[in-house]
Amino acid sequence: MAGHSQFKNIMHRKGAQDAKRAKLFTKIAREITTAAKISDDPSSNPRLRAAIALGRANNMPNDNINRAIKKGTGGDGDTDYVEMRYEGYGPGGVAVIVEALTDNRNRTAAEVRAAFSKHGGSLGETNSVSFMFDRIGQLIYPVKVADTDAMFEAALEAGAENVESSEETHEVTCSQEDFAAVRDALEEKFGAPQQAGLVWRPQNSTPVDEEKATSLLKLIDVLEDNDDVQSVAANFEIPDDVMEKLTAA
Repeated sequence: MAGHSQFKNIMHRKGAQDAKRAKLFTKIAREITTAAKISDDPSSNPRLRAAIALGRANNMPNDNINRAIKKGTGGDGDTDYVEMRYEGYGPGGVAVIVEALTDNRNRTAAEVRAAFSKHGGSLGETNSVSFMFDRIGQLIYPVKVADTDAMFEAALEAGAENVESSEETHEVTCSQEDFAAVRDALEEKFGAPQQAGLVWRPQNSTPVDEEKATSLLKLIDVLEDNDDVQSVAANFEIPDDVMEKLTAA
């Protein structure tokens, strides 16, 4: 299983875990607040529209959503979140990209650096590993909105590059440049997606054995558990049998 499939987005991975719901809501609220600074009108602000859709897909209460919008428009406090990106290497030489929204750069940088150091990795400079990834657009729809053929045809017509359908979702990917057009076309046809945004897709994967995989998954868990971290992308590949053993309850 490739790392970018298993851990492509903190929201997607943890959305169904009730024990993580409060932390998930915090992360989504930060995205809503940041997006609302551009405009508080979802119809003219695609980023806000996507963040609200993500919140609703994860059963986030409307009060939480409205409070986050108000905060972004200056009606509730003056917290200013800054988008940061951290890059480094995990155990086994796996390339890792961490994206964060933080109100304290020094705190977040220190915590991310400590996570890498503690779990056998090392934090590098900006652009030290991002050249190994492609920045692409991604939209995720629940499988119930359309059958596989209908989604594929609509996505292709909209300008998407690929559609991968599973038992639960349709994952549509496109170039970064075409993302807005693809998103708007699919929203018009199928409604708001569960998730939409730009993600990091590895160009190649790095095989990881069981020993390194154990440390690597701990690193990713610690990073994802940080309130400031919005997403973690990595280029690892762990054999299915090893992944099942390590993630068994």
